[in-house]
Amino acid sequence: MDLQNTVKEALNALYHHPDDAVRMQADRYLQDFQRTLDAWQVADNLLHDPSSNLETLIFCSQTLRSKVQRDFEELPSTAFRPLRDSLNTLLKKFHKGPPKVRTQISIAVAALAVHVPAEDWGDGGIVKWLRDEMDSHPEYIPGFLELLTVLPEEVLNYKIAARPERRRQFEKELTSQMEIALNILTACLSISELKEQVLEAFASWLRLKHGIPGSVLSSHPLVLTALSSLNSELLSEASVNVISELIHYTTAGNIDGVSANMPLIQVIVPQVMNLKVQLGDSTKDEEDVKAIARLFADMGDSYVELIATGSDESMLIVHALLEVASHPEYDIASMTFNFWHSLQLNLTKRESYISYGNEACIEAERNRRLQVFRPAYESLVSLVIFRVQYPEDYQDLSYEDLKEFKQTKYAVADVLTDASSVLGGDATLKILYMKLLEAVSGHGNNEHKEWCPAEAALFCIRAISNYVSVVEAEVMPQIMALLPKLPHQPQLLQTVCLTIGAYSKWLDSASCGLSVLPSVLDILMNGMGTSEECAAAAALAFRHICDDCRKKLCGCLEGLFHIYNKTVNGEDSFKVPAEDSLHLVEALSMVVTELPPDDAKRALEALCIPVITPLQEAINQGPESLSKRPSRQLTVHIDRFAYIFRFVNHPQVVADAIQRLWPIFKAIFDIRAWDMRTMESLCRACKYAVS
Repeated sequence: MDLQNTVKEALNALYHHPDDAVRMQADRYLQDFQRTLDAWQVADNLLHDPSSNLETLIFCSQTLRSKVQRDFEELPSTAFRPLRDSLNTLLKKFHKGPPKVRTQISIAVAALAVHVPAEDWGDGGIVKWLRDEMDSHPEYIPGFLELLTVLPEEVLNYKIAARPERRRQFEKELTSQMEIALNILTACLSISELKEQVLEAFASWLRLKHGIPGSVLSSHPLVLTALSSLNSELLSEASVNVISELIHYTTAGNIDGVSANMPLIQVIVPQVMNLKVQLGDSTKDEEDVKAIARLFADMGDSYVELIATGSDESMLIVHALLEVASHPEYDIASMTFNFWHSLQLNLTKRESYISYGNEACIEAERNRRLQVFRPAYESLVSLVIFRVQYPEDYQDLSYEDLKEFKQTKYAVADVLTDASSVLGGDATLKILYMKLLEAVSGHGNNEHKEWCPAEAALFCIRAISNYVSVVEAEVMPQIMALLPKLPHQPQLLQTVCLTIGAYSKWLDSASCGLSVLPSVLDILMNGMGTSEECAAAAALAFRHICDDCRKKLCGCLEGLFHIYNKTVNGEDSFKVPAEDSLHLVEALSMVVTELPPDDAKRALEALCIPVITPLQEAINQGPESLSKRPSRQLTVHIDRFAYIFRFVNHPQVVADAIQRLWPIFKAIFDIRAWDMRTMESLCRACKYAVS
């Protein structure tokens, strides 16, 4: 009794004492108490005590639940029946609430069933025991229904410290009793106020995905009740959960998969399709629209192989999913993204057509399907572009909101690559180019509207760069001609620079590539002087251009060195961070590799001058000054040497350079031998020079 009073006092202090220190002390005491053997009896006594307040009841029900889950092996084998009977009494006591307490007691009983073999419950295990209790005490059915709901959920609750073999056995016990559970739930349907709770329990049992054939479920009263609830004025969350689980049920746990459950599918799909009109209903609650969209997304994900055949019926589902994808709320529209990816894989992978036999039949069927789905993917491309457009208040967005916006852009980029796989990159590019033209021609007085749609279209054009042919000659020349005319707004210019870098291979292969390069390099120079983010994008693009167009750029060395020197010397007009300047070092090094040895030697000297000068100055100031310098002031230059030696592929020219530079390297080796960061950087440079 003293311990019970102490627990009550600690709970009172935890919730009501004004002193934080006292509350923390009470919290620590209660956590320690929950780990003791006494907690079993004290929690049980207080739950049966009529004088216990709500705080005590909640704490004790949580304690008892966690003890059953984690510490059941503390009890002697004889404790099972008294514990079960006590929990059963509590379940009846709290059948009308409080809900939190009833839920914890229900989970405790379910956890007990995981620990204890079916035969210990009597004839047939916990489900038959529960049925008998409900028959004997119909007044307590709401409490027992909650237990029936949580039972299958506990199969995968790894908080329960049961051995794996016992957990698997428990799952088998439940699946073998699934028919009894569904009969109990069907009987409860006659109590109208319990319909929602019955459907939630049904959804819970369906998650086991075993036991009842689709042909039986297709006419089952529980299924018919859930389907009829879909069409009621107030869309029931429980009925949506049931239909969602039924959709998953039809594609799981059976070797024959979808075909074996076709009777059930033929009942579900028409009923869900009837909800399509509600997707565009502006008077509909957003949560209801989200629930309907979820059902369409579930159908798409589950029946993608059927849909991929391109039948008239499957195209109705595709058009409904396009409607979901067009919804202004991203959370709703993005539910379909996984479907478009799965459908693309099904349409393009050869494995999908194996059953068609020879290559000619496979190719013919593949082309037929791609043509059938072409309009859907063309619509999809047009629908997703606005998702990546910067919001008007983008400058005020929090870090988390910006992060979420970036995730949205990446997700849309994935959708566009899926569309490109079906349509072909060149065809997708034409759609996006038309959107870019609309954005550019739609300039008004609003500066935001002037650049945001254009930036969004360019982001999408960049996203599909790997799918666009390097010999595309219809749209890309016009895009490249348009880029210099766009405003130099930082976000837009950053995307322009990244787009240029993404199409470096096209610039190398295109017949107009050489004439376009000067204007492209001008854009990158502007980017390097606009903002750090923009400069980083420009430096990366510069590296891609020099890598893929190195032969074309051999005649432009003077201009390239002008950009390189301004960047490496850190001129005020250029804002390239030190790490990103390595992209330019790498870029020039790759161009130098393409030069004849004599020209390469002179170019390498020019490459080294802005790097060696600050190191030479540091050495000239004397050993004491050199030893006191922060590592960063040296490694930023030494790392550039590492890149030069790594990417200039002229062994003799590099050998001559390292011989000239060795006195400087040696001076740093001698004076900074204690400095691990500098030594690491210097050794890396020497390693690349040697290799």
